[in-house]
Formats: sequence, C-alpha cells, structure tokens
Amino acid sequence: MNALALVLLLFIILVMVTWLVARFTARLRPRPCPPSFIFVLDNPFTAGYHRSILTRLELSPGLAVLDAGCGPGLLTIPIARAVGRQGKVSAVDVQEAMLEKARQAAAQAGLNNITFLHSGLGEGKLPSAEFDRAVLVTVLGEIPAGLRPAALREIYSSLKPGGFMSVTEVLPDPDYQPRSRVKLLARQAGFEFRNGYGNWFTFTLNLVRPGNN
Repeated sequence: MNALALVLLLFIILVMVTWLVARFTARLRPRPCPPSFIFVLDNPFTAGYHRSILTRLELSPGLAVLDAGCGPGLLTIPIARAVGRQGKVSAVDVQEAMLEKARQAAAQAGLNNITFLHSGLGEGKLPSAEFDRAVLVTVLGEIPAGLRPAALREIYSSLKPGGFMSVTEVLPDPDYQPRSRVKLLARQAGFEFRNGYGNWFTFTLNLVRPGNN
C-alpha cells in the first residue's frame, strides 16, 4: 500500500469513528444542531434534497404549514413563497438564535406570511387543527426520546383532519431515525401512512391525520 492510499484509508477510518462517536453521543443526549453548524445544513450538497422535500409537501397557495424545527429558515422561506399571501407558515424552533436567523431571512425575502415561535415540540404551544402540512427535516432524532411521543401528538393535534406530517431523515446525520421507528412513533400518535419516498439512507414519509377538511 502506497503512502497516498494509506492516508486515504486512515482518513476514512477517522471519519467513520467520528461519526460512530457522534451517533452514540446523540443517542445518549439528543440535541439540536447548533447555529455554528449551519454550514452542515446549507451547502450545495443539501440543495437537491431540499427541493425534493418541497415537492413532496404538495404545496399550493393558501395552505397553512408548520415548519417544526425550522432552524435558520432554509425551508421556511421557499414554503412561504409557495403558499403565497393567502397562506401562512408557522416556524418553530427550540433555539432562539436559529429563529433570529430565520427572521432575518424572511425580512430579506420580503415575506410577511410567517410567524415565529420559540418553543420545543411537545410543550403544548401549538394551536389546534390549524395546519394543512407539518414538516420535520432531520428533527425527530434531536428531540429527547422520552419527549418524542408528546411532540408527535402535539403535531397531530395541530393538523387539520386530512392534513399530513412530512418527516425526512438523512444519513450521515448522527440523529438519524430509521423508517421503521418513524412509522411506529407516528402510528402511536394516531397518524396513518400516506406515502413515502427515497431509500434507507435518505427518505421522506408523509403521515396523515385521518379525516376530511
């Protein structure tokens, strides 16, 4: 093995060990992505799956959308544009620093159909039967395991009957939740499977609150 191949192998091993440590730590103590790590969320590699997520939400003018765990507003802004002036977006995040970045992005985009809420999911601060869509992108695993059922029940209650929650998980996110676990938690909260996209590494599940608008 030449020197270059050895260096490459050692680099790969280092990356894998770092990811495994991060994964283990995330399971012990889940936490949201800090604002200093925005570059992980906003880069040329994530742009493609952001577009896919938006398509899978089946947005149209006039809809009300919950962006749960909105972060710096990377999806909040295009969602607000898609639903238009007749629609509305509620951007929720547990980190005030992330919400401030989302507010700045909304102001720069000239959007006034977004409201911002500083709250953790499951704290009972969401309105009842308000939204047509709820979107969680690499958020579920950041919620402490004991609070996930309450968080999903609150999202369920915040959706109108017939509205759906769209959950996206992506590897190598250390907080990644497998498809089977997402389905189980959603079913326990009262959701029914609507449709799904992607594969084991990157997927979106749309889960509906039964009933008609």
